[in-house]
Amino acid sequence: MGIAERREAGKKRMQSLILGAAMKLFLEKGFDNVSIRRIAEKIEYSPATIYLYYKDKSDILFALQAMGFEKFYTEQQAILSEKDMWKRLRKHAKVYLSFALKNPEYYDLMFIMRGPVKKMKEKKEWEIGRRSYEFLKKNVKEYMDTGYLKKTNLDVAAFAFWSLTHGIASLVIRDRCIMFPDNHLNAIIEGSLDFVMESIAKKKQ
Repeated sequence: MGIAERREAGKKRMQSLILGAAMKLFLEKGFDNVSIRRIAEKIEYSPATIYLYYKDKSDILFALQAMGFEKFYTEQQAILSEKDMWKRLRKHAKVYLSFALKNPEYYDLMFIMRGPVKKMKEKKEWEIGRRSYEFLKKNVKEYMDTGYLKKTNLDVAAFAFWSLTHGIASLVIRDRCIMFPDNHLNAIIEGSLDFVMESIAKKKQ
């Protein structure tokens, strides 16, 4: 390994160390209660070291979210193999929930934890987050085009579908489903998806 390769490997190790510590602190303390100094203390380096890699804590949060959204978007592509649009939209919901339940820390950072929303809107790189929503809109539109889904405003339909899956994911991740026995929860989730999917489907005119 040459000098450049060793330098790049060292950079990636440090970034991984910073991101890992920041994720734990953001989730434990809340974004607003974590400072660069606190992250530095966690990894036993000086704040100046962190500033060599990230300009502020918002930049660190964006990096973590980008990692989560990249993984999320990749997993969503699995639905494209399903040609039946009803089954595809149903599969989309299952993939969404599967990602959330397998990656609760990322999901929390991406969709639940309060963060610098104004900066997210301004940051060009946030397109990686919007990409997943556009993918959902495309899926909903294609189902609508089959004639089996009521024609309505596309953003309204996509947002409603997202709200359903996000609501389920958030309730489960935050342990708000204690009214259901653990061995029944998966059946409740599956039944809820089927109930909604069957409710919005209609006979083709």
